[in-house]
Amino acid sequence: MTKYKALTEMGIQHPEEIERYALYTVETTDILRIIYKRKKGSILPVSRKYKFERIKKTTMVDSGTRTAAIVYESAPAFRYAVEELDQLIEARAAKQDSRSLIVDEVRLLEEDVASRIDYIKSLIEKI
Repeated sequence: MTKYKALTEMGIQHPEEIERYALYTVETTDILRIIYKRKKGSILPVSRKYKFERIKKTTMVDSGTRTAAIVYESAPAFRYAVEELDQLIEARAAKQDSRSLIVDEVRLLEEDVASRIDYIKSLIEKI
């Protein structure tokens, strides 16, 4: 079972190749554009568009006059896909943050060790 069920249902086989995404609406259709980071020479498309029809609902605006309004809301599949894309991108950013934090800590440790070595060498020269 894959971690990204909604993306798999959309036909996305390699979610790790997703670089970013864009959302926009045209009339009653939500459009999700996914941009991939492909390897050089890949024949696969750099981006793909997925269209989701919005769900039409009628809601009561004024109960006194029984006035109703038509409201369109996003399809559940669209919302789930966007949720999974957010998780995917956040996980990648957290991983990158962790990596940079570790690199900084290693650099600081190297500086501390170099400083201690210099101090110990100065003590040896005093003897």
